Amino acid sequence: MNRLGLLAAAIAGMLAGCASYGEIANRPQTAQDRARPVYGLGRTTPAQEHERMTLGLAFSGGGARAAALAYGVLLELRDTRMPADGGPPRLLDEVDAISAVSGGSFTAAYYGLHGEATFPGFEQAFLRRDISNDLAHRLLSPLRWFSRETRSDEAARLFDRYIFHGARYADLQARPGPLVIINATDLEGGIRFAFLQEYFDQLCSDLLSYPLAHAVAASSAVPVMFQPVVLENYPGCTPHMPIDAAAVAASPQLQQEADGWRAYADKQGRRYVHLADGGLTDNLGLRAMLEAVDSAGGPRKFLQGIGRTPSRELVMLSVDASADASGGIGTSARSPSIRRMIDATTDIQLHRYNTATTELVQQRMQEWAKELADAGQPVRMRLVKVGFADIPDPALRARLNAIPTDFTLPSEDVDALIAAGRALLRANPEYQALLRDIGAEQAR
Repeated sequence: MNRLGLLAAAIAGMLAGCASYGEIANRPQTAQDRARPVYGLGRTTPAQEHERMTLGLAFSGGGARAAALAYGVLLELRDTRMPADGGPPRLLDEVDAISAVSGGSFTAAYYGLHGEATFPGFEQAFLRRDISNDLAHRLLSPLRWFSRETRSDEAARLFDRYIFHGARYADLQARPGPLVIINATDLEGGIRFAFLQEYFDQLCSDLLSYPLAHAVAASSAVPVMFQPVVLENYPGCTPHMPIDAAAVAASPQLQQEADGWRAYADKQGRRYVHLADGGLTDNLGLRAMLEAVDSAGGPRKFLQGIGRTPSRELVMLSVDASADASGGIGTSARSPSIRRMIDATTDIQLHRYNTATTELVQQRMQEWAKELADAGQPVRMRLVKVGFADIPDPALRARLNAIPTDFTLPSEDVDALIAAGRALLRANPEYQALLRDIGAEQAR
C-alpha cells in the first residue's frame, strides 16, 4: 500500500468519531465584484492572431502520475514549432482551454498561472517535492488529533505554501493564457462543479478572490483520505442559469446538471456545498469540456465567450493517466487481497465509463465540426488520446501501470512519466496527421 493508502487507513481508524468543519474560503459577491472582469465563459483575453486550430486539452485524475504525464505532453507541445507565417510560434500557444480533474488539476492550474515559467518550475514546486511525507506528518501530528479542521484544509494550505504561493483566481484572470477549468464533484447534488464564475454566481459568491490552492484541493479530495472542501451558498442575489435552454432540452446529461444548478436556489437546504474529487463525475476531464461547450450554446458561442475565433482544425487532446490496477489477478488461484479487489473493481468501472465518455466526445465533436463549417469550408475534427495502453514496450507499460496514485513519486518514476507523455503524443497517429496538415515541426 502506498503512503497515501496507509495514511488514509490510519486516519479512518483514528478520527472516525471526530467532527470536522471545513474552512469557508469563498466570500459573498458584491456590486463591485459584479462590475469586474470574470473568470469563466465571459472571460476577456487578448485575441490570438492567425489561429490555425481550436485546441482543447483534458487532463485526467491519478495523483502525481497524472500530473507528470500531463506535464510531459505540455513539454512536447511547447517544443513543436509552427510555420513562420505570423501565427503563434509553438503548438502550445494554440491551446484555447484546459479541463482538468484531481491530479491533472495541479498541472493545469500551475500552467494557467505561470505560463512559460512552468518549465521547469512545476517540477521543483510539485513533481519532485515530497508532498506526501509533509502532508502525512501534518495530518498525523498529535496537535491535530482534536482539531475540528478538515484534512482538505490542511492539504490546501500545504499546496498554497509550496505550489501556489497565495495565488487567487484574480491572478489567473490576469494571465493571457487558455481558460483553465478545474473540476470537482458536488457530493449532495451529484453533479460536476467547475471553478468558473458561472458556478459561483449560483452561490452569490465571488470567484476572483478564491484561493487557487483550495480549488485544486477540492478537485483532488479523494473520499476517505480527505474530507470535502466546503463552499457557502450565500443569499442576496438572483442567480440565473447560463445554460442554453435548447441544449438542456436535447441532453439528459445537461438536464441533470440544470437540476443541480436549480437546487442552489434553496439557500437554506443547500447552505453549504461539499466538494470532493472531480474524478467521481468525470475522471478524464472530457465531459466537463463537453458540458462547458453545450451549456454555452455550442462551440461558436463558447469560443466567442473566451475570446477565440473558430478555425478549420478542431482538436481535443485527452491525457489519460488511468492505470490497469487489476493486472495479474488471473495468474494465481489465490483470492486477491481486499485492496486488490477494490482496485480491480474501481478500474473496471473507470475504464468502462472512460470508454463511454470517449465515444460521446467523438460524436459531439463531429456535430461541432458541422456547426463550425461555413461557406463550404469543412472543419476537420480530431480526438487525440494519450494513455498507457498505447505504450508498445510491455515492460515499460507494466511499470507505468504499477505506479501508485500518490502525491509524491520517486524521481525515476517522474522521469519515466514525463518521457512517456512526450513519446506517446509524438507517436500518436492522429497527432502526426495534424502536424503534417499544418506543416508543424516536431521536437527532436
